[in-house]
Amino acid sequence: MSSTPDSFADLGLSETLLKTLTEIGYETPSPIQAQCIPVLLEGHDLIGMAQTGTGKTAAFALPLMEQIDVKVAKPQALILTPTRELAIQVAEALQSYAKNLPGFHVLPIYGGQSYTIQLKQLSRGAHVIVGTPGRVMDHLERKTLNLDNLKTLVLDEADEMLRMGFIDDVEWILERTPEKHQTALFSATMPEQIRRVAQKYLVEPREIKIKSATATVAAIRQVYWQVSGMHKLDALTRILEVEEDFDAAIIFVRTKTATVELADKLNARGYAAAALNGDLNQQMRERVIEQLKSGALDIVIATDVAARGIDVPRVSHVVNYDIPYDTEAYVHRIGRTGRAGRTGNAILFVAPREIRMLRTIERATRQPIAPLTLPSRADVTNKRVTDFKAKVAEVLNAEGLDFFANIVSQIAEEQDVGAEEVAAALAMMAQEGKPLQIAGEDPRPAAPAFDRDSRPRPGSFDRDERKPRSGERFERGDKPSFESRGERPRREERPTRSAPSGDMVRYRIDVGRDHGVQVKDIVGAIANEAGIESRFIGRIGLYDESSTVELPAGMPKEAENALKRTRVRGVPINLRPDEGRPEGAGAGERSFKKKSFDR
Repeated sequence: MSSTPDSFADLGLSETLLKTLTEIGYETPSPIQAQCIPVLLEGHDLIGMAQTGTGKTAAFALPLMEQIDVKVAKPQALILTPTRELAIQVAEALQSYAKNLPGFHVLPIYGGQSYTIQLKQLSRGAHVIVGTPGRVMDHLERKTLNLDNLKTLVLDEADEMLRMGFIDDVEWILERTPEKHQTALFSATMPEQIRRVAQKYLVEPREIKIKSATATVAAIRQVYWQVSGMHKLDALTRILEVEEDFDAAIIFVRTKTATVELADKLNARGYAAAALNGDLNQQMRERVIEQLKSGALDIVIATDVAARGIDVPRVSHVVNYDIPYDTEAYVHRIGRTGRAGRTGNAILFVAPREIRMLRTIERATRQPIAPLTLPSRADVTNKRVTDFKAKVAEVLNAEGLDFFANIVSQIAEEQDVGAEEVAAALAMMAQEGKPLQIAGEDPRPAAPAFDRDSRPRPGSFDRDERKPRSGERFERGDKPSFESRGERPRREERPTRSAPSGDMVRYRIDVGRDHGVQVKDIVGAIANEAGIESRFIGRIGLYDESSTVELPAGMPKEAENALKRTRVRGVPINLRPDEGRPEGAGAGERSFKKKSFDR
């Protein structure tokens, strides 16, 4: 394929998947997606040479899903990855692509996770298995994983599996797959041993090689802020206020909806901002760009496709509000600043789970990205005062102040105050809704923040936060197993914390102990999807097939709807108000307060 198609519709994907891609914000296929998807849809084996971060997950996942028969609850695709982190990442991507495929189930299996949980999930049936070689081998040997219905096998980051010493395990697995199936091998490099595996196990494979992203302009200062604790919006406004030489900015988000939402929020905070996305016609698009050039707008919030070709000299900053899916997108984004020999600034917001992508971008661009310290309230106040002083000094140097000086003298005489006090009153009036002095931190806990821009850090929950409980199997080897499920823990063994202040409402969710769910899974899902910090989540009751959770009263409809669509360990939770205890819940309930989590 000589050039990248304009849309995924040109690649031969089904209407169901095309609808999903539109909903999650995918607009144009990356080079590897454009070249690999048609080849895999035609049924050929494939060797793809591409760096991590080029969009290769979608390149193999989308055609793979076209072959899945949801009615057959048996593994039809196996994806081998070198690490548990990548296995989880790939499984999450597949789950997002399957939002319009009811009944689709993907299961990540990897070392370090309880066999009991994996065995339960395998027994329920999964269409796609994503796993590390060692754990997949274990399940094949135990005969708890059956590959008789396998249609597709993907080796992801094959060179990394070689480097980690897994290549013999991979060959062992390949020898135990059905004779007829499609195989796709992806690798950043092609060492001789990987080439040998490809020649032995792939049948007349098509080979596709994608060049890595070019190095970015050295004149662009690149920094990142690790998202934690504070809302992204609050952090963004603080950063923009104290950035030196700020003139105009393009802020990149993933979806068209996000461009409008963020533009509205920034306008409400006093910024001249506008959205730029694929829903705008050419005339409206040109108008937004012209306003950015003329200074009528200072900030444009855009998607990747909508921002293509923008060349506005006054764009001093590019902000990656949402980290891009691949390195090419990052290079194209930050190329909107630092043009024609000018200096530029690129700021990247990175969630803890996205640190791997950050390192990939650094490798691809061959430049380090330095951490950015979030400006304090004092920093913002000092910057506002400095700017205010500069404006006053500019006016003092202007002519025609005699008339206004006379008015100040009259006010001072009439109010029996000094000219300094009159000047102070005028300065307060001149703040125009943006106070020069930012109030200090409130020592009391903030009210629950239902802004979904706020994301607690995944993985920050302490595994040792509570004592062993009856009926639980811990995932780590140094924790004991307890076989008795019915016995309740003694009161002194139950972790406690201060109850959240304010009224609480109890909700029922459709996941419980039988799904391998733990309290931290529920807390993490609620915190991530609704932006409710853990300290505002109340009592959680675990049952066999369902659970209850107390959440603050008055939860916005947006947050409630987000939770209704949320999955925990791949199971939809179906959040709704609790109307009583489920049948048979009695003695099986584990109801307790969570500890305060170290954030």
